[in-house]
Formats: sequence, structure tokens, C-alpha cells
Amino acid sequence: MRILVTSPRVAPGLMTLAAWDAVREADRIFAPDADDPTVEAVRQAGFAVDVVPSPPVQPSDDGETLWIAPTGDLVWARRLADTLVASADAVSDAADSDPSAAVEVVFGSYDLPGARLLDLVAVMDQLRAECPWTREQTHASLQQYLLEESYEVLDALDRGDTDELREELGDLLMQVVFHAAVAARPAHASAAGDGWDIDDVAAGIVEKLVRRNPHVFADGDAATPEEVDAAWQRLKATEKQRSSVLDGVPPTLPALAYADKVVGRLQRDGALAAPEGSTLGERLLALVLEARAAGEDAEAALRRTVNALVPAAE
Repeated sequence: MRILVTSPRVAPGLMTLAAWDAVREADRIFAPDADDPTVEAVRQAGFAVDVVPSPPVQPSDDGETLWIAPTGDLVWARRLADTLVASADAVSDAADSDPSAAVEVVFGSYDLPGARLLDLVAVMDQLRAECPWTREQTHASLQQYLLEESYEVLDALDRGDTDELREELGDLLMQVVFHAAVAARPAHASAAGDGWDIDDVAAGIVEKLVRRNPHVFADGDAATPEEVDAAWQRLKATEKQRSSVLDGVPPTLPALAYADKVVGRLQRDGALAAPEGSTLGERLLALVLEARAAGEDAEAALRRTVNALVPAAE
């Protein structure tokens, strides 16, 4: 007996050669769900599929049998395989054979890296259509959550908690998909969308990465991290055509991060004068310069130091 497993993130019928061979070689094909997209694809290819809600408790002796698992339900397939192997165990003891040889799981399609992102987009689209709270959100109302999730990612990084980092990155990713859903589907049907969606967001960053990394995707010759960064900055300056070296630096950044960004831009432009150090602000700026010279992030360094004080105060 064979059990066919397919991915819901791959078009029905777009299966491996091994999967179609299993379909062609089967004397009988069964499935628990008549409306399953893989079942429909197999039927459209000219093969009969019998719908049986409850799988058998032991392998059939009636030739080669194929069960089509519900699309994407690997748990169902494993449960059926375990049941069949267990039921064949007694028979195999007498025959001195391997019970697992009677059951084979055939993977008809596989998820490519990033395939679960499609699930996130689908879930967000459904929430946007059916959830009263999600449907009413706008770019403006989501601002606070984007900021909070960003800082929670930084907190997980500072504490070195990789499991929490994974979770927090998921929350931050949700904000990206959420904003794209807002752009594609306004809160009210009468409102006009922004003219872009999550595919446009992904396409934009892909094009930018390819364009700004010619040493990988074209004939660029940057060989060191410093050369890569310099080439990136040159390409960025050409694309942006900014009137000022400080254009694009958001003044809403936390003070130390803002200072670091401004200093970095001015240093590259050769327009930075060293602070005198007579005021508190100048002394703080001098520390930012010191951190940059040492290759450190002043904002992150201060945050980690302050966080170290918190357990002692609790």
C-alpha cells in the first residue's frame, strides 16, 4: 500500500514523477475526501478514485493500493501508516518480514523555502475580510504595533534568546504583511487602495538587492565587506538623487541611534566637525563617535547596560 502526500502550497496535480507513477501503478485509488484538490486533479487525469471516509485497519491484499491523504495533512498520512504497520506486525512475525515494507509514503509535492509565507498572506487576507478589528485597521493605527514589535525583536536579540527571537520576528513579519493587506484592501469598500500589495513589497526589495549587489548578480568586483558597503552606498546615492547628505534619516529615531545615523552620513561626506565636549549633548555625541570608531552600536550598548540593571532592581 502507498500513501500519497501533497503540499497545499503547490498547484494540485503538479506532482513528482514518483507520485504519478504511484497513481498509474495503483490497482485501486482511495481518498477520504471527494472535494480534495489532489483527488480532483487525479480524477481529471483519467483515474478513478473511490471515496472511503475511514481507512482500513490493515493493508489490502487486492493488488497495489494507493491512498491520497488530505492535501497538506502529513499527520493523517503518518497516522494511517502507523496503524497499517502496527496491524501488519503480527503477520510479519509469523512470516519473518518487515511490516513497514508493506506501507510506503510517497511525497507528491514539496514546500519550497518560504512557502509558509503564503499561509501568512492567506490568513491575513481572511482576517482582513472577516475580523471586525483587523478590517478597521489603517497604516496610522498600526504604527504603535510596528514600533513595539521592532523593540521586542531588539530585546530578544540583546538577551540572546533565539527561540523568542524567532517568535518576535514572526510578529514583526506580521506587521509587514498587515500593512501590505491594508494597502491592497482598504478598511472600507468605498475607499481606494494604495495601489500595491505584498507581492509589490517583495518585488521591490528583490529588485533592490539584485541591483545593489552587482558583485553577486552582475559584473561588479567588490571582494571585501568594506568594498561591498562602499559600492552599496554609491548605488544608493545614484538612485536616490538626494539634495542633502542627511535626506532619508528619520528624526524620530531614538536619540543615540539618530546621532549614529547623522554622524555616519556626515563622516562619509567629510562634513563632520569634532564636538568641543563642553555641553552634555556634545559629550554624548563624543561617545557616539567613540562607539563608531570602535565598531560598536551606541544605542545597543546602552540598552544592554541598562537591561543589566533591571534584574538587580526587581
